[in-house]
Amino acid sequence: MDNTFDAIVIGLGAAGSAAAYHLSRRGARVLGLDRFAPPHTWGSSHGQSRIIRRTYFEGDAYLPLLQRAYALWRDLEEETGAELLHVTGGLMIGAEDSEVYDGSRQSAERFGIDHEVLSAEAVQRRFPAFNLPEGHHALWEPGAGLLRPETCVRAHLGAARYRGANLHFEEPATAWQPEGEGVRVTTARGTYRAAHLMVCAGGWTNDLLPALSLPLEIERQVNVWIAPRPPAAHFTPERCPIYIWEYAPDRVLYGFPDLGEGAKAGLHHGGDRTSHPDALRREVTEDDLAALRAPLRRLLPTLAGPARRTAICFYTLTPDAHYLIDRHPAHRCVLFASPCSGHGFKASCAIGEALAEKALDGASGLDLSPFCATRLGGVKRDA
Repeated sequence: MDNTFDAIVIGLGAAGSAAAYHLSRRGARVLGLDRFAPPHTWGSSHGQSRIIRRTYFEGDAYLPLLQRAYALWRDLEEETGAELLHVTGGLMIGAEDSEVYDGSRQSAERFGIDHEVLSAEAVQRRFPAFNLPEGHHALWEPGAGLLRPETCVRAHLGAARYRGANLHFEEPATAWQPEGEGVRVTTARGTYRAAHLMVCAGGWTNDLLPALSLPLEIERQVNVWIAPRPPAAHFTPERCPIYIWEYAPDRVLYGFPDLGEGAKAGLHHGGDRTSHPDALRREVTEDDLAALRAPLRRLLPTLAGPARRTAICFYTLTPDAHYLIDRHPAHRCVLFASPCSGHGFKASCAIGEALAEKALDGASGLDLSPFCATRLGGVKRDA
């Protein structure tokens, strides 16, 4: 067996599956390695739904990625026949000066994104399940919606395999070394060589890049699917958009319509933090449920039935809550990407394409400089 490739991708979740697809789409011989069998429930790319939107209070640097992502998700749907992106519209809710509401409004205005500012009364007329507190407003983005993460990962991997990619599941990489102008990657099953290496390992990134000492943390996230009280039609995708609500300064609730298992909701940040995914607490407790229900009952009072399902995932956090996409400072053939801090999935297809461009062409058409590792300190480039 020939164990030499043009590129090796370690980690086949959101970004890694996309990178494997875009590399193979361009004719590269690709090996993908994953410690699990994706899509799986041990990382950050599961849970039935992920929000996608263009109004981005997190920063203007994301807009080119998001514009490209919308096009790429539709291209992947056309190629595979899978239903990946469901437009429901989206509500960005908060007080007048809140980051979620005001930041989204400013983003929409700067970039000419289709939107509408709604009062609390207008929201309830249009979407009867919602009951905005006094003094809170909503920005309505009709183009927002949700992605199905497991289906997206499966589609990228299936299309990559169809184009010739070798995908090895349940085969974690144990080490890599530079070799000539490329790399050598070792697993328990063998040794592989490639001209390029992409580390897309999420929470396991520091296991593979220990010399960089990247300041990453793992934050536990609880997702709950709740049965609504009647009328259940208020929570169908036609009547209930995705939503993000800043209910107090730096306190954010998000959620989705009922896709058949209950209406999913979660708290954005605030979970327990640890240094490694292996230390993550995986069980969901009554305290977890109570912490979510407290703000939820204020916004969606009829979403008060029993929890039908729960799940634990995690965010891989950078100190400034922005993406991390860069070249290794000492080995230019090594790229790493952790589109992290809890808002990476929506743009992962564009990140995968950009990684393929940087590997095969030397540069991407998208400006990824705001996401470089040097901004975090401690990571220095060679002269």
